[in-house]
Amino acid sequence: MSSDLIPRRMMLIGLMGLAGCGFAPIYGENAGLRGRVAFETDQSVAGFRLRERLEARLGRSATPQFVLVTNVRSSQRSAAITSGGDISRFNVIGTATWLLRMADSGQVIHNGEVEAFTSYSASASTIATQSTRDDAEARLSIILADLIVSRLLILSDGQLL
Repeated sequence: MSSDLIPRRMMLIGLMGLAGCGFAPIYGENAGLRGRVAFETDQSVAGFRLRERLEARLGRSATPQFVLVTNVRSSQRSAAITSGGDISRFNVIGTATWLLRMADSGQVIHNGEVEAFTSYSASASTIATQSTRDDAEARLSIILADLIVSRLLILSDGQLL
């Protein structure tokens, strides 16, 4: 009986400690940057995909307090070569630079750069290879956007608000 009581007490003490630490959800209503950021991305497919993911994660804003300016660059590198000398796998390496500024004054709050990569397989079919390349580039944009959002959420935890 006392062995059941000890874990229950520990759980209750842990919950009380969590409640008193100031813990608040980042994605809650009126919390963090949700619905407070406008996005400026480059006019490319990668920029469009990045913006789409940023809006999905941080929401659109009718009256933004901040502007997030991003620029995406990507390159491709062979990752696997067959014994016959054909390239069978490629890495798509992407870098996104970002800058967060105040919408009204233009004052730069923070900036940074994130980098990631994805891979795709080359096949004998040109259409299949192009399709897998497009998919890899789409995944890369999502990864880069998620990395940017992670950095912003860490920064917004008490510093921007």
